[in-house]
Amino acid sequence: MKIIMNFEITKGYQAWKEAFLKNETMRQRHNVNVLAYGYEESNENKVYTVMEMPSVETMQEILKEPEMIKLRNNAGVVIETQKMTKLVE
Repeated sequence: MKIIMNFEITKGYQAWKEAFLKNETMRQRHNVNVLAYGYEESNENKVYTVMEMPSVETMQEILKEPEMIKLRNNAGVVIETQKMTKLVE
């Protein structure tokens, strides 16, 4: 399944990207494949990711892990702005 996530960040795109790339081991552990990521052309603080994973539950479990919570806080992710969209083919 493919999921588009979008959210706002407060510490700048480079800080978020650095944290995101460092998190590859966790994604691999959960069979999450990153298809794309980036920010809106007119707003560097509005980030999008497109990922393929076994299920929505997989992402929900990852987001609950203490390591992920810490990483996202350090990267400046504004949790309240997060939206997940499941794509149907």
